[in-house]
Amino acid sequence: MIEIEDKVLSLEIFEKKFICDLTACKGACCVEGSSGAPLTEEEIHTLEDIYEDIKSFLLPKGIKAIERQGQWVIDADGDYTTPLVAEEKECAYTIFENGIALCGIEKAYKAGATAFRKPISCHLYPIRTRKYARFEALNYDVWHLCEPACACGEKLQVPVYKFLKEALIRKYGEEFYKLVELAAEEVKNLDKE
Repeated sequence: MIEIEDKVLSLEIFEKKFICDLTACKGACCVEGSSGAPLTEEEIHTLEDIYEDIKSFLLPKGIKAIERQGQWVIDADGDYTTPLVAEEKECAYTIFENGIALCGIEKAYKAGATAFRKPISCHLYPIRTRKYARFEALNYDVWHLCEPACACGEKLQVPVYKFLKEALIRKYGEEFYKLVELAAEEVKNLDKE
């Protein structure tokens, strides 16, 4: 583990290689799983505020699910998440283009309809975060759906932290990311010893 400010990062964030390969996985992370994308308390209010702005970018079945359940739900673990179209089906905000599952919120963001890109848990994946009383843990999450991303990252030699540079900066700021890069150099030097 590497400690940076009040964050504790698993070594796998520096050592594992990862680049999403949507042509191989088809965006399965938007479709698989027993609950939607984890949301922060701030994000549940954001989704309520931007819903009308992003609605036209969503699929009819997603709109129906959102209007039935709400812009967010509380899952079986008591966490805020995006709603699902049906039990163990895609996130209600999922759209499909050329057979690939994508985020309708992100499509709206790219079109300039909203300043909110997508839930930070989606942007940070395969890092999952958890807050404790004295620190926040950042851990590398292993999901068989991401085997193509691991293979692509390995082929191109891109570690998780580099793949997630933009997301890490969005969540924690540029100064934090600079410290992550310094820590990565230390980890690399330790591996050489």
